[in-house]
Amino acid sequence: MNLKKHIRNIPDFPKKGILFYDITTLINNKKAFKTAIEQLAKALKGKKIDYILAAESRGFIFGGALAYKLGCGFVPVRKPGKLPSKTYRHTYSLEYGTDSLEIHRDAFAAGSRVLVLDDLLATGGTALAMIKLARKLKGKIAGVLFLIELIGLGGRKKLKGYSVYSLMELAA
Repeated sequence: MNLKKHIRNIPDFPKKGILFYDITTLINNKKAFKTAIEQLAKALKGKKIDYILAAESRGFIFGGALAYKLGCGFVPVRKPGKLPSKTYRHTYSLEYGTDSLEIHRDAFAAGSRVLVLDDLLATGGTALAMIKLARKLKGKIAGVLFLIELIGLGGRKKLKGYSVYSLMELAA
């Protein structure tokens, strides 16, 4: 199945000059969503993963489903003030501004093998922030996985040294 045909393009969102790839049209199609989860799981064949870390909000959709399929734990990485217990925070740059993410300080035990997952790789800032948070908890990065990789924004270069996989590449 060609998953690209299930992604809607929205020009000038969230601001002028940005082409937004809307995955709601993929996840509301049961066959396309199932195929995406199966292909993400296939990319991880043979890897030992204890936890999947995913950033809100779209990362949660794929992270929860993939954690269920793989039989591992799921760790939500959220915007500041959304997690109820003690957290670590990391601030980073986006392709159109800055943001911060937080993780619970007790999200997983030191030495756990974690997969960093998000729906989209653009500049790599969000993924790198999750990696830094995972490393603060002494997690071992098993890989970094994306549904979509935007070519030409340098995100993969920012993640040099980590095993990076994306299901599809799209123009930035």
